[in-house]
Parts: sequence; structure tokens; C-alpha cells
Amino acid sequence: MSHLPLILSLKLDQITFERFNELRQRHFPSERNFLPAHVTLFHKLPGDREADIQQTLQELGDMTPVLPLHFPSVRSLGQGVAIELQCPELVELRNQLAREWSSWLSAQDRQGYRPHITIQNKVSAGEAQQLYRHLLNQWQPLEGRGEGLLLWRYEGGPWTLVNEVLFVVNG
Repeated sequence: MSHLPLILSLKLDQITFERFNELRQRHFPSERNFLPAHVTLFHKLPGDREADIQQTLQELGDMTPVLPLHFPSVRSLGQGVAIELQCPELVELRNQLAREWSSWLSAQDRQGYRPHITIQNKVSAGEAQQLYRHLLNQWQPLEGRGEGLLLWRYEGGPWTLVNEVLFVVNG
């Protein structure tokens, strides 16, 4: 067991992941890009609660179907750009976990949840606005699947995968 913080993200289907990871690799500043494309659910869960977190995630995964994901538009982050994600089931799943883990959550994780994939961050506002306009002009809504949850350990740069919990495949 570690006291290093944990991060929870959504596991995307491979085609969706590759599409957004390619965008991220192309537009995220290379000197700061330690991570592949991801949808963060929680940014800082306590590492000393790892066993409890893993048990909750496994129970949730065993009863959650694969999630339909809709990526309708591009979002400006001021000094970056993200792709919006719409999935009411994901928001409800995240809200359920937030209620269960409310006493553990950081201030950032207590805020409202607006799922997205960050494609570019920590650049000048002008550079971000240029990419935002470019992507907005060519954007076509995309569909994908959320296939599970990924639990990561934050070690000051790249994340280390701790566990992967798959959702139930219907049919």
C-alpha cells in the first residue's frame, strides 16, 4: 500500500483512444506530455484507501454495462483545448462514487464534473485559440465506448497503472 495519490480514469475503446491520443500527441506540448489521452473521473484519491477503492470499483464494474460515449464538440480551456464528452451514465457513475467517497475527495474532485479529453494545455491563449478555431471548423461528432475504469498511481509525472476494471459486455 502506498500513500501516493491515485487517479481514476475511464477506459476508452481502442479506436476512440487512438483517435484522441493522436490528436493529443500532435497538439500537447511535448515537454509536458507525459500521458496518453484520458478522461479523468477523479484527480486525487488517497493512496492509503487503495484497498477500499479497488473493492468499490470491482463491485461497480461487475454491474455496469459498457457505456455509450458521444463527443459532440470542442471546448476552449483558455490555455488549451479539450473535446467534450457526453454520457449521462458516466456522470451518474461518477456522482455515485463521489457520494460514497465524499470524505476523501480533494477540493478539485468535489467540483462539478464535466467530462472531456484534454488535447492541448498550458500553451499561450493565442495558440490555444488558434487550435480551438481549427478543430471547431472541422469537428464532426464522434461516438465511442467506455469499457471500464483505470486506477493509476500519481508519481510526479507519468502515471503508473494500478488496476483495470472492465464493465459488463452485453450480448
